[in-house]
Amino acid sequence: MNNCLGIINLDENERRMGELVRYRTLASVPFSARYRIIDFVLSNMANSGIEGIGIFTKNKSRSLINHLTNGRPWDLHRKKDGLRVFNFSDYNPNIDDIHNFYENIEFIEQSKKEYVLISPSYMICNIDYSEVLRYHIKSMNDITMIYKEVNDANKSFLECEILNIADYNRVVSIGKNIGSNNQAMISMEMYIMKTELLIKIIHECILDGIHKKFKHYISNNLKDIKVGAFKFDGYLSCINSIKSYFDANLDIINQNVNMELFYNHKPIYTKSQDEPPTKYAEESLVTNSIVANGAYIEGQVENCIIGRRVVLRKGAKIKNCIIMQNCIVGEDVVMNNVIADKGAIVLEKEMIKGTNIYPVTIQIKKSL
Repeated sequence: MNNCLGIINLDENERRMGELVRYRTLASVPFSARYRIIDFVLSNMANSGIEGIGIFTKNKSRSLINHLTNGRPWDLHRKKDGLRVFNFSDYNPNIDDIHNFYENIEFIEQSKKEYVLISPSYMICNIDYSEVLRYHIKSMNDITMIYKEVNDANKSFLECEILNIADYNRVVSIGKNIGSNNQAMISMEMYIMKTELLIKIIHECILDGIHKKFKHYISNNLKDIKVGAFKFDGYLSCINSIKSYFDANLDIINQNVNMELFYNHKPIYTKSQDEPPTKYAEESLVTNSIVANGAYIEGQVENCIIGRRVVLRKGAKIKNCIIMQNCIVGEDVVMNNVIADKGAIVLEKEMIKGTNIYPVTIQIKKSL
């Protein structure tokens, strides 16, 4: 896919992510102990042979840019093409991404790529985009959207877009999942099209002023544009709320999901950090959990995600928790259904319990 430009459009609605996105973008929220959410789409693009990728984000992106470095973990540190980040626009991409594209349209025009792939960051999956591009070319669509058919839409993928598909996989309308039905065709908000068509859409939106969002333009012009649908059959989760973030992390503990995401297909890359192995004290007990390097475990851990350099003191018992890097959990602490943000400190003998539906989030004053 070296004839395809990749655009990661961080236009996700962060309204239901709460404190986790106060000081960072959703794309840079830690995931599965050692990754960030953006690692999945970046790795998918790089693994599919896309050599030029642009990330369109917003102003509070220090932690994201720090994580991306120069693109080396994804083999994107190169003079030609490579990784580019655009975060200096006055427009919030959740409200207006068209102006972000227009202000940086030289990046799209000068790429000289025939095709372009646009994707958000918050769809967690392992997908081969080259297969999608071959389908797009063969079907002669103007635009091809990727979707997944699910049977738990009443509980998952809430507020995601739903595709209504007619004969020959033609998209005829796009709605929103309000949780009323189990079955749904969830849009993964990934689009493949010719680069010249994207440029035409951007110019048209700027000239008429009607559409400020790229996806709104698509949904309102389905009669005039041939929009096809490509079905994805692998694991998918959408991180658009604290609840979905909590569930997706705990999904990774499932061996089948973990194997599919990280081992069955091409790997997911991330920024490496040199850490010593985790040290487990004699009295520690860890079951069915993922523990990153550099941690020190004295207490009991069950069904948890433990980040780098976490300290868990003796007598502490945590279950169904996500503990991000640099956290300290004191002696005799009891926690269940808790998300501890980066650097949080839980004093000894504290008891913090959430529920499966409403996990508790704790954090320090400022998190990066």
